[in-house]
Amino acid sequence: MKIGELSRKTGVSIRSLRYYEKQGLITPERLTNGYRDFNPITVSTVHTIKLYLNLGLSTEQIAGFLHCVLQNEETFCSEIMPVYRLKLAEIERQIDELNQLKANLLDRIAYVQRDTKTDHD
Repeated sequence: MKIGELSRKTGVSIRSLRYYEKQGLITPERLTNGYRDFNPITVSTVHTIKLYLNLGLSTEQIAGFLHCVLQNEETFCSEIMPVYRLKLAEIERQIDELNQLKANLLDRIAYVQRDTKTDHD
């Protein structure tokens, strides 16, 4: 199937599919006219890529275990747990940073409101 059909079947833009190809996540055959020809199984591969992107993983991280999860169940892929744990730690750091920003902003709001009340009294 051509790239446009793959795009329609997966809901992924042609631009993104080209990027996946460049990253080595999908590999089409090339027709004599130079057009990409994707195997029908590529539809499920792209859905799998989308799943991992929706978990916040990068295409580089996905490339490290994609072949394994396409051939086996996730539980048999030893490469995946370190990636999951790393991503979870990153998210926890981001949550901590956001909580600190929230606390700082709440402090500032309280300060400004106190200062405003003092000016009007």
